[in-house]
Amino acid sequence: MIKDINKIVIVGGGSAGWMSATTICRVFPDKEVVVIESKNSPTVGVGESTLGFLNDWLFLVGLKKEDFMSECDATYKLSIKFTDFLEKDSGSFHYPFGNPIFQTDRVFGGTEKWYIKKMVFPETPISDYANTYYPSMTLVNNNKFTKKIISNGSVVFNHEMDSAVHFDAAMFGVWLKNNVCLKSGAKVINADIIDFVESEKGIGSLLLDNGEKVSADLFIDCTGFKSLLLGNFLKESFIDYTHLLPNNRAWATRIPYTDKEKELEPFTSCTAISNGWVWNIPSWKRIGTGYVYSDKYVSPEDALKEFKSYLRSDKMTVPDKYRDVDSLEYRDIKMRVGIHERTFVKNVVAIGLSAGFIEPLESSGLYTVHQFLMSLCQLIERNKISQWDIDAYNMINFQQFNAFADFVVMHYALSLRDDSVYWKDVTSKTFYPDIINENFTNHRTPIDLAIRKFHSNSWSELDSRNGASAGLNCVATGLNYFPLSATSAYLKYSKYGIDIKKEASEYVKETDLIKEEWISASSDSKSLFQYLSEEVYHESK
Repeated sequence: MIKDINKIVIVGGGSAGWMSATTICRVFPDKEVVVIESKNSPTVGVGESTLGFLNDWLFLVGLKKEDFMSECDATYKLSIKFTDFLEKDSGSFHYPFGNPIFQTDRVFGGTEKWYIKKMVFPETPISDYANTYYPSMTLVNNNKFTKKIISNGSVVFNHEMDSAVHFDAAMFGVWLKNNVCLKSGAKVINADIIDFVESEKGIGSLLLDNGEKVSADLFIDCTGFKSLLLGNFLKESFIDYTHLLPNNRAWATRIPYTDKEKELEPFTSCTAISNGWVWNIPSWKRIGTGYVYSDKYVSPEDALKEFKSYLRSDKMTVPDKYRDVDSLEYRDIKMRVGIHERTFVKNVVAIGLSAGFIEPLESSGLYTVHQFLMSLCQLIERNKISQWDIDAYNMINFQQFNAFADFVVMHYALSLRDDSVYWKDVTSKTFYPDIINENFTNHRTPIDLAIRKFHSNSWSELDSRNGASAGLNCVATGLNYFPLSATSAYLKYSKYGIDIKKEASEYVKETDLIKEEWISASSDSKSLFQYLSEEVYHESK
């Protein structure tokens, strides 16, 4: 049992370390917080794109996106765009944030309506799915932004909960340090850890290169992939996930804008290429881009050549592609894909990359940081943490991590690409029993349920407005994997005498009117560049 948690030592700065310190300082202002920050350990710097889940953490610590955006090179993010994940040159689809808007006044329930529409009118493009259920797509499609969209007297889009951010994660950590943590009394020690003293409770104290010896009631490991405390000192076993998610490296660079009005987009772009995929993240001052790949299939040298070739090509997702690629600076990042079997051991809890990492797809880098921190708060509330609490924390976070890993895996499992050895292997990989079996790692996740719902043609559980379900709907649909087949639809409704074609036609009329209302309601919105210039950065064009 960890008794009387009064002093908490966080090892490692960066976004994970300072988000951890911010959480403790704001939620438990009576606790003593010490951050040991090394000047010799650069942050990874790939977590520049976030998910809507970040808003819950911001609410918890009493912050708004607008508080820090101008100091962190930040822009608003409304969606994730996926290109060529279905097949080579197959086009794009979106996964927007926020709640889908379902129309419930007709025979068909929830998302069943759209799939029947697609069955009756097969020429309906895949992009219509997101456009039908997400009002924010009126902004995404026109490169605009506004605080709210009000349609027929109802708020159908609210930026506070329906948007995320692109930002410089390292700058965000520094902002939290200076504007929240230091002002709340957190102490900073700039030193490197050279050893530790083991005790019955786990780590008794840390020995620093400046001669200090630091003890604590609870240690939070934010040392990144090296996992100094949990992995190195306490030797907690690590579960490698590369059998499910082979990507283990990334080349990253930054490119300047050539036409900021056009190129500053309110979404992250992910484009599949021969041995992985390329991200495109438009922050305020520049575009962050990188190639996520597996060194099992391509060498780092050849991957860099592929990446440069992509940046020169018409596939580059900004309108005016940047061609002077040899003048850019490139970083080769090695990723540890997987999670420690336990992320809380004795008096050490790991947060962020030191706990586990899935891969950059779906912006998962900071996801585990804020989600694990919110779980940790529930434990610290008790002040005395029993082994039961630790076991429950480990189970919940392990399940949550695996649920998200399952979700990321689905982007590859549902692909039909076969244009390279990489894609042939990824798409021919069997996921039974690892994911399809409900006993995957002894847990059941929303994705497990989703697969079973697909094949049972029952969408009642997937129509719930939670992130996993909504995201799975968008991604599965974009990858041409529908839960409702033509055969099952006719079987389900024809026996009740329902004219499916008539119902689908009426549904098209209704949704077309609704989409027109959304477009009209957002027609006066400014471009994202104009909005940020005036409302966030206060710059003239």
